[in-house]
Amino acid sequence: MTIHQRSGIPTARRIVVKVGSSSISGDNAGQITALVEALAEAHARGTEVILVSSGAIATGMPYLRLDARPSDLATQQAAAAVGQNVLIYRYQDSLDRFGIVAGQVLLTAGDLENPSHRSNAQRAMERLLGLRILPIVNENDTVATHEIRFGDNDRLAALVSVLVAADVLVLLSDVDALYTRPPHEAGAERIEEVPFGDTLSGVTFGDIGSAGVGTGGAGTKVSAARLAAEAGTSVLVTSTTNVASALRGEHLGTWFQPA
Repeated sequence: MTIHQRSGIPTARRIVVKVGSSSISGDNAGQITALVEALAEAHARGTEVILVSSGAIATGMPYLRLDARPSDLATQQAAAAVGQNVLIYRYQDSLDRFGIVAGQVLLTAGDLENPSHRSNAQRAMERLLGLRILPIVNENDTVATHEIRFGDNDRLAALVSVLVAADVLVLLSDVDALYTRPPHEAGAERIEEVPFGDTLSGVTFGDIGSAGVGTGGAGTKVSAARLAAEAGTSVLVTSTTNVASALRGEHLGTWFQPA
């Protein structure tokens, strides 16, 4: 189905929610609890929910005694190998309260470009959803290289939305909406809605979030939103703290109209 406005989100058959590293790692690791509660509420009303979660590298950093995100690929892979394990444990531990089982799905850009791999991923996701499992998707950082990376999980979330024909994609970050310029700058105005095909000319976007542990920013969210909208998926961009209200269809964030 096509969801044309925020109030229709609770009626969506299938929703993809993407959360960034800075929202669920470090001092914000406790936000996993509230995120899971919101996902469980949607799951309980029959919605098929897929979570695309960044955070493996950021979660693994303390265990490798790293104070900043590593710049070399090998150390990123090592941090991801440790962090992904811890991250999934934290999600499942929180989901246990609701009797929901998580299914881990790790993908590379090459997987979605290769027809055979793409078909296998699609079939696996459909089966997980049919079994009422909550898929948790992340980039497979331990095998991805600089040449084949998604670049950020906003794009991954958009591609997953297209893969599973999601009705709605919710992109979460540490900012409540998109603004005409970085929100801390004077004159920044919230963007309420983006009609399909709007180029957002004159809008200035910043880079990564304030925590400095992610790879995306407002610009990557716009690119991802356009990709999903072109495939007929509505997109809402808002903050992780607003996720419960967003999934209830309340009027917040920035809404991208689908094709």
